[in-house]
Amino acid sequence: MADYIYLLQTRLTPAQQTALEHVRQVAKARAMTVFLVGGAVRDLTSGSPIRDLDFAVQGNALKLKKELQKAGGVVIGEDEPTQTLHFTFPGGVRLEVGSTLWATYPKPGKPVYKAAPILDDLHRRDFTANAMALSLNDGSFGLLMDPLNGVADIENRELRLVSNYGFIEDPARMIRAARFGARLGWQMEEKTRQRYENAKGDNAIAALSTTLHHYELEEIFHEEDPLRVLKRLEAEGWAKVLFPAWTSNKANEAELDRLRDLIGRLESMGIYPDPSAAYFPLLTAKLGPKEVTELKKKFARPGFAEQIPALEADTKEFAAQFTSKAAAAPSDAWKMLFAARPEAVLWLAHTTKSAPLKARFEAFFNDWSQARLKIPYQLMQEMRITPALPGYNELVEKLFFAVMDSKLDTPEAARAFLEPFSPPAPPPPVNMRRRAVKREAKVPKPRGKKAAAAVEDIDLAAEGGVENPGSAAVEGAKPKGAAKAAPVAAKAAPVVAKGAAAKGLPAAKPVPALKKSAPVLKKVAPVAAKVAAKKVAAKPVVKKAVAKKVVKPAAKKVVAKKVVKPVAKKVVAKKAVAKKVVKAAGKRAAAPAKKKLVAKGKPVAKKAKPVAKKAEKPAAKKAALKAKPKSKR
Repeated sequence: MADYIYLLQTRLTPAQQTALEHVRQVAKARAMTVFLVGGAVRDLTSGSPIRDLDFAVQGNALKLKKELQKAGGVVIGEDEPTQTLHFTFPGGVRLEVGSTLWATYPKPGKPVYKAAPILDDLHRRDFTANAMALSLNDGSFGLLMDPLNGVADIENRELRLVSNYGFIEDPARMIRAARFGARLGWQMEEKTRQRYENAKGDNAIAALSTTLHHYELEEIFHEEDPLRVLKRLEAEGWAKVLFPAWTSNKANEAELDRLRDLIGRLESMGIYPDPSAAYFPLLTAKLGPKEVTELKKKFARPGFAEQIPALEADTKEFAAQFTSKAAAAPSDAWKMLFAARPEAVLWLAHTTKSAPLKARFEAFFNDWSQARLKIPYQLMQEMRITPALPGYNELVEKLFFAVMDSKLDTPEAARAFLEPFSPPAPPPPVNMRRRAVKREAKVPKPRGKKAAAAVEDIDLAAEGGVENPGSAAVEGAKPKGAAKAAPVAAKAAPVVAKGAAAKGLPAAKPVPALKKSAPVLKKVAPVAAKVAAKKVAAKPVVKKAVAKKVVKPAAKKVVAKKVVKPVAKKVVAKKAVAKKVVKAAGKRAAAPAKKKLVAKGKPVAKKAKPVAKKAEKPAAKKAALKAKPKSKR
């Protein structure tokens, strides 16, 4: 279904689509179901050019005559037995509207018709490729009905009879088979070919009805290449049956070829003429006047016979308009060519001998159409003129005609032309993001147990209010990590002072008794240097603090016992201080204290107090022994 909807939208010309829609609406208003049938569906499926449209309505099609005339159709023929109307619509569209019927043949060539549904109508047709219908009704639009599998025969490019007795019942089908074969290049299916030869040998053509005789004679002029069809009918012997005086030798073949080339050029430009009336004088160029008159009388559609002389009158009228001041500008001449009857345009372009008219047609085919390539689409994009803008297509047409008339030769002229159509620039986008609020940077808190212990050691040093007395000894020893520890200690000093101030403790003051403790410092210095070197490799700030704490107890013990007590308490209160005092006192005393501290944590620090005091006694005794002789002297 979707495929045929697409074919209807793309394969039909705009004029044919308009005519099809008129028939749909008129049938809908009459509550009749309508179908596209016959050759139109076959050509849609096979890809052949669509020259006419055939419609079938379930009901009496003759009742649609007035409504279709109001829609722009011109009646050129009418057949009451088959309830068929023949129309021409603007744009060179030929169409037939008939009723869905069933036919019986009491005698060959004399059918009897009665109303029937669409499927019965398809079963009475000539070949399976023509026995297909396409629904044009709401709810089933585009639905294909193919009860005899005509699509398969179209793929095989074969003509297959619907009825085994088709050529006997209606001898006109033999002429039709030859005509379709010449037009489409198809062959008859094997059994169909045998029946064709049998009917031809039995002279079944003698039963041909007058109506179908005239219909088949006229259909030659409606072919795409009528001369080829005429030659095929001559080869089969049917040209003598239709009109013996008319043969292919009576035609002007050179002019016919030139006319067909011109039709192709017009169709490529979007003008679709019906060339039937134009073919007639060329196909009968060598016939006598009496024979031409007699031939016209035999046409099944009287309106077609009237179109032939009317073509000359329409062409003269159009030539006067096309050479007037109203068509002086190329754009005005272009509009006039598309507004005129396509048949008049075709015949004027073919028959004119005027050099200015020939030049205008050549400009139409070659130069004017190139103006579409010069439309400034990039400039339109820059000026925000896009296909989404209302009236975009109309604006493109105006640009096309302005370029054709050479009014937009410069970019400035094109910009000035487009300025009134350029929409205003859109407002800038609203930024919903809030501005970032500046906040004071917070000092990151140390993570991990070791970092927390280092900060606590610095706080303890600030609470004790003691400088690092062992720094001189460390500098004298010059360990490897001492040079790196100095700047770290300098940076750590403000932190220590800040910590002491935060806890409400006095700032650290220098101890004057450090000079007297030089002998003790000499012994302690190597130990402190080793401790400082190890700590500097891991954490510079902590190592400096360790060095201070190792020296403090020894120095204060020499000066006075009162100074040692509070320092000892502070030092013992922390795990790290207890460890470092044990290392300074001796390896034996430090080993048990170390194990207890690692295993139990803070509570072990209280038990480590006696150890610290024992470590202090030997150092105090030695200092006293050295001091006594000096006092006696």
